[in-house]
Amino acid sequence: MSRETSTLDSISGPEILEAPSAPSVPPRTRILDAARDLFYRHGIHAIGVDAIAEAADTNKMTLYRHFKSKDELVAECLREAGQAIDRAWAENEQSHEGDPKGQLLAWLRFMAEIKLGRTMRGCVFVNAAVELANQDHPARRVVEERKKRYHAKCLDLCRKAGLRDPELLADELFLLSEGAQVSLQCVGPTGPAARLVEMFERLVEAHTPRA
Repeated sequence: MSRETSTLDSISGPEILEAPSAPSVPPRTRILDAARDLFYRHGIHAIGVDAIAEAADTNKMTLYRHFKSKDELVAECLREAGQAIDRAWAENEQSHEGDPKGQLLAWLRFMAEIKLGRTMRGCVFVNAAVELANQDHPARRVVEERKKRYHAKCLDLCRKAGLRDPELLADELFLLSEGAQVSLQCVGPTGPAARLVEMFERLVEAHTPRA
């Protein structure tokens, strides 16, 4: 998606060993899956380490072994979300090889579909940026890198497609995408964001040179 925490609370008491009947999924994977879900649904500050460990069917000591702080856990959750987006980018490139404009439009439609199909909690990266005011927070650096990467990819496709004013178009598409996320959270999927695909396509068409 309690108080802001720069590091995990200190461990006290003896280590609690995981039960022999623990799930076969590795603890690190369970912790990340549980943390991503809880952070997204409830917010980063509202979720403590105990809740994550319980949801992951493990304990705080095991969590500490894999992540030295809650901050690092948040950052790793965002890195994994970014890696999923990278895989989607790669699939899109393969599906529209040699057609940068088609790739751009397909990606924009894909992103709009994701945004319109989500719950009202919006973008994980934007949510994290809003909650984490400290610019030195490791998760803030992940958010910044991810957003810059998304903008750079859009700009690269706009240029390769030969669209007019590619820098301006990339900025317009980026800001429209970000604004749609806020609209979705405020007024829902039947508001202005319902026309997101149409807006994307019209912008691209407006920047397409005429024969």
